[in-house]
Amino acid sequence: MAQSRAATTLYIHPLTGSDRAAGTATAPLKTLWRGLQLAQRGDRLQLAPGTYSSASGEQFPLLIPPGVTVVGEESTQGREVLLLGGGAYQSPTMGSPHVAVSVGAEAQLRGVTVTNAIAGGIGVWIESTNGVVANCTLVSCGRSGLWATGTAKPGVYGTVASQNRESGFCLRHTAKGEWRGNVGQATGVGLAIGDQAAPLVADNRFVANQQGIVLSQNCAPVLRGNGVERNSREGLVVGDRAVPDLGNEADPGRNIFRGNGGFAIDNRSAAPVRSAGNQVDPAQVNGVVELGAIAIPDATPPTPPTPIPSPNVGELTDIAGHWAEAWIRGLVRQGAMSGFPDGRFRPDAPISRAQYAAVLASAFTRPRSQPAIAFWDVPASFWAGAAIQVAIQMGFMTGFPDQSFRPDQNLARGQAIVALVSGLGLTGGGSDALMVYRDRAQIPSYATEKVAIATQRGLVVAYPDPRQLDPMREATRAEVAAMVYQALVTLNQVPAIASPYVVTSAPVGPAFADVPGHWAAAFIRALIAQDVIGGFPDGSFRPDIALTRATYAVLVVKAFNPSAIRSAIAFTDVASTFWAKGAIDQAYQAGFISGVPDGTFRPGLNIQRAQVLVSLVSGLQLTGGDLAVLEVYDDRRGIPAYAQTQVATATQHQLVVNYPAVRQLNPNRDATRAEVAAMLYQALVSQGRSPQITSPYIVTMP
Repeated sequence: MAQSRAATTLYIHPLTGSDRAAGTATAPLKTLWRGLQLAQRGDRLQLAPGTYSSASGEQFPLLIPPGVTVVGEESTQGREVLLLGGGAYQSPTMGSPHVAVSVGAEAQLRGVTVTNAIAGGIGVWIESTNGVVANCTLVSCGRSGLWATGTAKPGVYGTVASQNRESGFCLRHTAKGEWRGNVGQATGVGLAIGDQAAPLVADNRFVANQQGIVLSQNCAPVLRGNGVERNSREGLVVGDRAVPDLGNEADPGRNIFRGNGGFAIDNRSAAPVRSAGNQVDPAQVNGVVELGAIAIPDATPPTPPTPIPSPNVGELTDIAGHWAEAWIRGLVRQGAMSGFPDGRFRPDAPISRAQYAAVLASAFTRPRSQPAIAFWDVPASFWAGAAIQVAIQMGFMTGFPDQSFRPDQNLARGQAIVALVSGLGLTGGGSDALMVYRDRAQIPSYATEKVAIATQRGLVVAYPDPRQLDPMREATRAEVAAMVYQALVTLNQVPAIASPYVVTSAPVGPAFADVPGHWAAAFIRALIAQDVIGGFPDGSFRPDIALTRATYAVLVVKAFNPSAIRSAIAFTDVASTFWAKGAIDQAYQAGFISGVPDGTFRPGLNIQRAQVLVSLVSGLQLTGGDLAVLEVYDDRRGIPAYAQTQVATATQHQLVVNYPAVRQLNPNRDATRAEVAAMLYQALVSQGRSPQITSPYIVTMP
């Protein structure tokens, strides 16, 4: 029987790679072209920053085979990963267009910049497949940034098409698919749809083009929640026999047409265009356009509903019995969210990026370590301008490469989670934590680590099925309330709320032969799952060997990623090239560990059990320390005088784990890897960052 082949990752580097290499992280290939030749379904090609062009050996067009994923830098929309060039592509429907990249069935292109500057050049071509293009930049193409044709049903997400000669995005023939969260700007037409194409176009922005959206022939797109603004000519042109769906009473369009130089909606077809639930000035409409009763005839920026000045939870009329009622009430009491003047909270309504920024700015007080950013789409008078800057400076949110913030764009669940983890500086969370989700394959690559951390820390709330993450779906106000509240739980600022919808991930990790059956197995596996601790190359964990001060510093940094509270010091025995120097410096500056009076650190010296407890209490700035609690230890007289208060504090916070005799502290004995793992994990529990583990060896007060 033939065995299935495991998917693999091939690494590409245009400067240091060689097409004769193995394609590993240490021996990368040179060209994406060669990687695509070698790749098979399920494989991933990871592109290093650099320019991929004919000069570096690429052969265009680059054809991504079915089921293969090409990834650059999704978090920056491929700012430093440039595919430059193009070649003749043999199309069944369009002759021989000049194309840079063709995306095959179930293939994906993520986090790259594509430029095909030749006259008639097209950046990305999708023909009769369901490929995905996400978080890319398509810039300065001679014709179009992205062209979908034939029976294509692509997913195009978070992609910026800018300064392309004819159109940012173009759909022809019977193309459909989903186009969500993209930007088409500074080009001829932001979005051109023709023939019988009928895509879903939602939550995009088409700004500063000559024309925002142009529809022709018999196309029938569904337009929802798009911003069509500041185009020099028309916002939306409807020509020929095009039949756009601009909303109805049951499903409002939510499109915004404002600030365009020509008509907001220019209907040049013979049939009437019906607009319901859109923001459009009737004076800026040409042709037969039926404005539904729920249309908003206002060309000025929308004013957000005024929140209830002093939130009174009892005034909210639509949350009783709601699955998120407890979280909503808790967050409203905190003053981080509020209801609307009509007494409703609207828990199931989507939340925009601007609204989310306002929640974050109200809910958290974090150091403002990031610089402020002047966004071209956030004017000084914008209602959430100050909150957006606070969320940016605290590190929760970022803008986009085109210097926009997109305040009116609705927030996806995955984006909400990434923002919380980033702003709080949470660490840990191995990829195994994602196994709890049935739809984990839908998590964008840039978000996997953050979602794993959030899962392990108990931030993720998923209703009605805790195994269904829905990372790309728009987050509701209720879901944001629940997850922001859970983040406050991790900071010990609010009490935990019991709910079956809080996602829990059983600690899992590599199977080390010497861990099963060990008294500390649960603690070890939990830290392995959070990527705080690992084993040895021979497949062992060695739980009972002593731990050095250098290794301890590394574990502390991985567990807590602590901030500095004091200046650095140059230890005479820690060279600049020492493998743990960075961790030692960070642990020292955060107050977790100190040096020796002679100016050394002694990185190879084993750390003692009492020293571990003193370190954790000091670094986490725990308080308490009633010396009377030391009566719980039979060998309390052996506790050094300098450590007594901290050991008492650690005991009160349940950081102490004693095996095999729970009343025997052994304060001056070298700590083992298992003991350090157990006490580190208990420290994470004390911070609300990890769930409790039941163990008879945790010291508790009588």
